[in-house]
Amino acid sequence: MKIPEHVHTCRIILVLPSLLLTVLQTATAQKNGIDIYSLTVDSRVSSRFAHTVVTSRVVNKADAVQEATFQMELPRKAFITNFSMVIDGVTYPGTVKEKATAQEQYNAAVSRGESAGLIKTTGRKMEEFQVSVSVAPATKVTFELVYEELLRRHLGVYELLLKVRPQQLVKHLQMDIHIFEPQGISFLETESTFITNELADALTTSKNTTKAHICFKPTLSQQQKAPDQQDTILDGNFIVRYDVNRTHSGNSIQIENGYFVHYFAPEGLPTMPKNVVFVIDKSGSMNGRKIQQTREALIKILSDLNPKDQFNLIVFSGEATQWEPSLVPASEENVNKARSYAASIQARGGTNINDAMLGAVQLLESSNRAELLSAGSVSLIILLTDGDPTVGETSPTQIQKNVQEAIASQYSLFCLGFGFDVSYAFLEKLALDNGGLARRIYEDSDSALQLQDFYQEVANPLLTEVAFEYPSNSVEEVTQNNFQLFFRGSEMVVAGKLRDQSPDVLLGKVRGQTHMENITFQAESSTAEQEGLFQSPKYIFHNFMERLWAYLTIQQLLEKTVSASDDESKALKTRALNLSLSYNFVTPLTSMVVTKPEGQEQSQVANKPVEEDKRRENIHYSGGASNFPTSFGAGALGASERYGQPGHPDVSYRPRPSHFFPHQNLERLTDMSHLMPTSRPLVFLDSNQGVLDRLKIKTKETTTSAPSPAAVQAPAIILPLPGSSVDRICVDIRPSQDSVDLLSDPGQGLEVTGKYKRQKGGFFWVKVTYKNPQVQVGVSPEHVVVTRDQRSSAYKWKETLFSVLPGLKMTMDKTGLLLLSGPDKVTIGLSSQNDPGKGLLLLLRDTDRFSSQVSGTLGQFYQDVLWEPPAAADDSRRMLRVQGKDYSATRELKLDYHEGTEISCWSVEL
Repeated sequence: MKIPEHVHTCRIILVLPSLLLTVLQTATAQKNGIDIYSLTVDSRVSSRFAHTVVTSRVVNKADAVQEATFQMELPRKAFITNFSMVIDGVTYPGTVKEKATAQEQYNAAVSRGESAGLIKTTGRKMEEFQVSVSVAPATKVTFELVYEELLRRHLGVYELLLKVRPQQLVKHLQMDIHIFEPQGISFLETESTFITNELADALTTSKNTTKAHICFKPTLSQQQKAPDQQDTILDGNFIVRYDVNRTHSGNSIQIENGYFVHYFAPEGLPTMPKNVVFVIDKSGSMNGRKIQQTREALIKILSDLNPKDQFNLIVFSGEATQWEPSLVPASEENVNKARSYAASIQARGGTNINDAMLGAVQLLESSNRAELLSAGSVSLIILLTDGDPTVGETSPTQIQKNVQEAIASQYSLFCLGFGFDVSYAFLEKLALDNGGLARRIYEDSDSALQLQDFYQEVANPLLTEVAFEYPSNSVEEVTQNNFQLFFRGSEMVVAGKLRDQSPDVLLGKVRGQTHMENITFQAESSTAEQEGLFQSPKYIFHNFMERLWAYLTIQQLLEKTVSASDDESKALKTRALNLSLSYNFVTPLTSMVVTKPEGQEQSQVANKPVEEDKRRENIHYSGGASNFPTSFGAGALGASERYGQPGHPDVSYRPRPSHFFPHQNLERLTDMSHLMPTSRPLVFLDSNQGVLDRLKIKTKETTTSAPSPAAVQAPAIILPLPGSSVDRICVDIRPSQDSVDLLSDPGQGLEVTGKYKRQKGGFFWVKVTYKNPQVQVGVSPEHVVVTRDQRSSAYKWKETLFSVLPGLKMTMDKTGLLLLSGPDKVTIGLSSQNDPGKGLLLLLRDTDRFSSQVSGTLGQFYQDVLWEPPAAADDSRRMLRVQGKDYSATRELKLDYHEGTEISCWSVEL
């Protein structure tokens, strides 16, 4: 790259080897006089390929030289293409070089006594890079980072995640995301862990058939945690999810500037039957939480098996034990037996991976010889282990050889590494050698969900032996075009160059095998028509398809090196290196060298961590959101593939919950009216214990001060009656071993079920199911799990959540109140008490939106309710008739815990 004459260089260098997405922040920004006055992110997604520019502008307002820190969190799947600093009008650019060359320069700097800064792993999918530069008084610095990535389809969605963490108020803070999809955008949703109702106006979303624009532009006051505080509320994730329209064949060939990309995700194909062998590590190192979560996940996964599937379990420690002599059909009886067996698995002993794996292959082989494998079925082996082999054959290389020879390309092997005591490189090669992929399962409270999420990725095979074909006179240098398996919810991507004299119309065929037959899909695309789609400069990044081709080629070449011989690996790396240098990509084979101002005696190198680095560093993970993160912060802002499916599951976890009300002492809490919502809840659940002794409540005009706990108790459920009546019913539910149908409203497309525990003062769990959009929200005292299209995201309580789906909004604030609402929907509120031993709290709002079809234990009160006249001698007792049933009602004083007031209501036991 030719450097302009006005650009200054010097011998002081900064080396940035392999970086990947971006987050920037400055922990000391305001404290040392470094002010971020502008922070922008411009992300342009053109046909799944995201080009993101992060720009941070800072100024030193101190009277002395200060240090500006540039800190970034980067995703593994993105390639940095440019990084530069502009200091007092002078540009210090980054140059991509071969890693060995950059390392030599770095080593020379270290030998001069200069320090080094490294990239380190900070989360499941994130890496953090940090660099500092000295800034003179009144001097301005601009940092600019550019990176690119291909968004991969995971369980039916593409996902772009940006991390927002400026760590100070920023005068001009703006995030723009432009999406252009020629196939058309079928749905679009956003989610944030920092946006509150006060920030909602700062977020705007517009969408038409093929384009979408999301803009987040908060004012200074909106960024403040409180009016009298200078701390920013912006600290968390912003996620965009979307999918595209597809024809029945799922084919789309797009052409731009001499390159093409072929997307393939057919709709409507039947799921192929599976023969699945689960190989589960039960060695001593799995003891405790790991084996507990494995049992939990396995029980759920077994329940999700298709009746046409066959399966078996092999558990191993020092020896391998087979559950049944052969594969068994996934009948209800067999699944229940397997679930009972899984629930009894105990961890002890060593780790004999070799015998367990060979036993799994032998099980499939014997079933095949006995003609027990149905024609057109798919055979999978799923291995879960948390450690290296310690019993029997312990050589990883020999185990890989033994397994590969035994499988002989007949079955697909998927390897799950639980935690960091297992060699990920060993599992990755074991999987890639045998037509599968490897995945790390992080030790966290959502480990069981991670396992379930992975299974959902491979639960529905639709095609085998998929091959893409194009006329030889039309294309060249095509990326991988043969795939062993295609799963529902994923997408296959093939890219290539058009030949100089190629025909005006590009024809593509995709051949594959379904359960019943061989099938061929055909697509064609006009070069002239396609070129016209990508001409507007307003919302796309031009020449993106060539860079998409290069990006995809490099990713696939690097993956092939894992299972290639030494000579093959060397040739693959050479080609990948040349492409990385040609397209200025920072990859595992290259580094970016950045010059710094003269006199700053500091050079730094950042080597991209790989999975094995995480193991050596013994990094502890506390969780984090998922998928393809893109982040921006301060400092200086503070700036498998094999199946066409995305990398790791997106299950995100957040901190612990509490009541809506903060727990403060009687003397400290004098007025809670500012915490009360404007609309009164129709249902509220709470424990009768520990409420009033923590709160001193200032009531509204129509109520009196809350008396002592002995005088007034908080009821389990409060139901304001429909219509003009101001009477309310305080409901208690008799104990039951079964779940309770709380609400069912076909008109709303809503069902709410739960399990009530009187001794817990609330519900043990609650499940809310929506028909449109198809979403299920499962809530327990531990966490909230949102499931859509078999894709689950988990959240801990008392963390901000702002998610906007088509027709449904989900919000959770710092007090731990989760609200599910929509323009025409009844609002459902859920909350967990601070004590995990206590039950869940539930409230309803906007109940006038119930249809005439509403029913259920609570829904029945929104049908005809008849009151018998009160007894002449005692007007505090009445009979209540609801749908032909009579209930005795007694008027009592109760505490409306949500409103913080004493109320008079009719107590009823259901």
